[in-house]
Amino acid sequence: MITFSATTILVLALIAALIVAAGVWAYSTANRLDRLHVRGDQARHALEAALARRAVVARAVALSLAAAEPGSEQARQLHALADRAERADWADRETAENQLAAALSGIDITLLPPQLVAELADAEARVLIARRFHNDAVRDTLALRTRRPVRLLHLGGTAPLPTYFEIAERVTAAATTGLEVDTVRTSARVVLLDEQDRVLLMRGHDPRTPDLPFWFTVGGGVERGETLRAAAVRELWEETGRALDSTALRGPIWRRVAVFPFDGELVRSEELFFVARTTAFEPKAANPTLWERRCVTDTRWCTAADIVRLDGMGETVYPYHLDQLLAEAAAVAGSDTEPEVRSIR
Repeated sequence: MITFSATTILVLALIAALIVAAGVWAYSTANRLDRLHVRGDQARHALEAALARRAVVARAVALSLAAAEPGSEQARQLHALADRAERADWADRETAENQLAAALSGIDITLLPPQLVAELADAEARVLIARRFHNDAVRDTLALRTRRPVRLLHLGGTAPLPTYFEIAERVTAAATTGLEVDTVRTSARVVLLDEQDRVLLMRGHDPRTPDLPFWFTVGGGVERGETLRAAAVRELWEETGRALDSTALRGPIWRRVAVFPFDGELVRSEELFFVARTTAFEPKAANPTLWERRCVTDTRWCTAADIVRLDGMGETVYPYHLDQLLAEAAAVAGSDTEPEVRSIR
């Protein structure tokens, strides 16, 4: 009969534990890669849809220019570039879309009807958002796929490596408002829901108007070089103390563009809203900004009825009609499908 010493048994147990741990890591990594590839596919489909919509709007712009100036070479060229961009293979799409973007940037929007200007601004904004999320998904996938253990174990399977989509972005601050703004920023916000579908809101005020409080969702400005998801997770931790993995975020679900005065400046803010589910907790800021320390006076888990009540008291809740939007947010939080971004107030 074979007997083993205690040391041998301990070594065998450690080896077995290491094998199990490696197996668990490989399984979880493969699952994560699968989710990243699905996210990347969804992001690419969303980008293709946004680019197609911009091509449609570009053709409408070309028709409007042609009607205003029959035989316009600019209109003819714009129409041709929109057709070429829409029909180009993915490998040639970057070049075609860059040519279309350059043509659009040369248009004098004062020659267009206001409604068409608004449609063009919205189409370009959707392209900007979709490209940003596509490239974020590509970066996250490549960061994991290119790790040596992942490559050695072929955990990425046979899926091809994703590639970035680089096109020029034309950003026209407050293009549809005609206002000169002092600050332009992009914000990542989180509609954080608990088990009862209550949303976490914060109460604050403009430093110059402390008697006019308002309520808003968790979130803040995206820092240079930061992705929207990373900004959302960071802001959530800084403002509430709750650490959340970016994979728990769904969306973005909504896009809101607002121009408003704040602390003596006119700000244009483009806000992208994610949705996340968590258990209810008592928020405690982990790293508040100076403004948050001075001007954020309360946090509260709110139902739709609570939001209506706050609005009725004269304390505005942003975004507008959040009470009516909560059901949509709850549905997205429980879905495995990434939503299409839509504009809200």
